[in-house]
Amino acid sequence: MRGVLSIPIIKEIFHFSFAIYHLPFEKWKITNGKWQMANQPEQTQERADGLEERLIEFAVSIIRLSNKLPNTPSGKHIAGQILRSGTSPAPNYGEARGAESRSDFIHKLSIVLKELNETSIWLRMIDKSNLISSENVLELMNENNELCRIITASIKTIRSGRPKIDKPTVR
Repeated sequence: MRGVLSIPIIKEIFHFSFAIYHLPFEKWKITNGKWQMANQPEQTQERADGLEERLIEFAVSIIRLSNKLPNTPSGKHIAGQILRSGTSPAPNYGEARGAESRSDFIHKLSIVLKELNETSIWLRMIDKSNLISSENVLELMNENNELCRIITASIKTIRSGRPKIDKPTVR
């Protein structure tokens, strides 16, 4: 197998050559084995990890809530719907973190926001229908609102014109 490059090595070479060709090299550094822009705060990765963990905890809470819903036709329907919308933001955020371009990242974050908004509506329906006690639902509604604000702010920040790092153009 001498002389054969694996796909991960080819990707790393591409990212490195893209950085050298398109951006001043002194703006890049290696952190935890990955290339990152040097002027980004050190906490960026930790904040992204923290948000991902929060979305996972939110999904776990949604699973627990769906298990508390009554075993009636309406309870089963709402449980299935809120399970789909309430557990999808975490994996979709994980997908966004691996986006291939800035526009891909924005698109995937928009999907996270869309799913959180849908979950908000299901939570409000559960609360208004008194299917379970309001205490359980209100806590989740508050967390859902905070997560929506965080994702919305992230999308606005990215769209605001920070340095654009997108797929390379052919020259």
